[in-house]
Amino acid sequence: MNFHDKSFLRDHCRSIMAFYDKRIVDKSGGYFQNFLDDGQVFAPNVRHLVSSTRIVVNYAVASDMLARPDYKAIAKHGLDYIEQVHWQSDSECYAWTLDNHLPIDMTQQAYGYAFVLLAYANCIKHRIIDTKEQLYRVFELLEVRFWQKEHGLYADEITVDGALSNYRGQNANMHLCEALIAAYEATEDNVFLERALLVAENITQRQANLSDGLVWEHYTQDFEIDWQYNKDDPKNLYRPWGFQPGHQTEWSKLLLILNRYQPKQWLVDKAAQLFEYAYQTAWDQQCGGLVYGFDVDGVWCDDDKYFWVQAESFAAAALLYQQTGQAKFLDSYQALWQYSWQHLIDHKHGAWFRVVTRDNRAYSNEKSSAGAKCDYHTLGACFEVLRAL
Repeated sequence: MNFHDKSFLRDHCRSIMAFYDKRIVDKSGGYFQNFLDDGQVFAPNVRHLVSSTRIVVNYAVASDMLARPDYKAIAKHGLDYIEQVHWQSDSECYAWTLDNHLPIDMTQQAYGYAFVLLAYANCIKHRIIDTKEQLYRVFELLEVRFWQKEHGLYADEITVDGALSNYRGQNANMHLCEALIAAYEATEDNVFLERALLVAENITQRQANLSDGLVWEHYTQDFEIDWQYNKDDPKNLYRPWGFQPGHQTEWSKLLLILNRYQPKQWLVDKAAQLFEYAYQTAWDQQCGGLVYGFDVDGVWCDDDKYFWVQAESFAAAALLYQQTGQAKFLDSYQALWQYSWQHLIDHKHGAWFRVVTRDNRAYSNEKSSAGAKCDYHTLGACFEVLRAL
């Protein structure tokens, strides 16, 4: 099968969207976010800011990429929920989680703000809203609450009682880089592009130089390496221990997107280096696919296979192939797709499975869950390859 074909990619995106189309909208507000493999909804009242925003992005982008103008109303439905329910006007903060439309966790996460910014940017880009005011408001909140000028990076978390946590991480910065690129595309305001480039350089060059050229996940308050953080929890959903192959390749993708707008040789070189090391270290020759994490010696510390790791990696491989013309990247792209097609895509009900064991056995029958999966990575990866093609 030719996975590097525009018709195939569009058809695959349509099959993913079809899984969600008939069951995603909650008429009482927002989206249902928890689905079993067959599409049955569970925990219908539970909402997470990450899923609420990512689903808006899915529908906003698909409205144009798949020529489905009806998707714009679904995206606006979700954006309204973010503005009216996640956003708490009295405290001017976003609820991290909700139950029955009421806030449960009011911890403020830069990671969550990144996806709010991304949602607004895509709603502007795809003509779902016609004002940029909210996007700039979110950017200003990030400036005041999380930006650390002395480090050129964002802090991570403000506790419920208003204290800035000592934890610093790369993951929020990576997704803020992604959101800043989208904000630049939506507004053509260079402030967003320059900030995205600064964050990218500081994480993938300065910070990576502290860990032999790869991107480590966790840092101290002063952005020094924290080798011990979550060492006993390599499967943590947002802050796993170890080098994350999927984050090396996701950065590879982002560096190549930045290179479109401000070409720099270091962006291409670093993108190739991060991808090649991650792929060579994490590819499972016996069972296929990329494992989830490896330690400082390159020894796997989590050999599960996650959907998003394969998706972000095939997007990076496609962009590297486009940029360099080197066949090895196309070979990697094909191998990642072949593995995913065989083990991670649900050909019966649609969409992707979230995670399987090393030898490709299911852990559960939960396909998507609040905060963990809504096929944002898989759709986004396909859309990025389509842009490249």
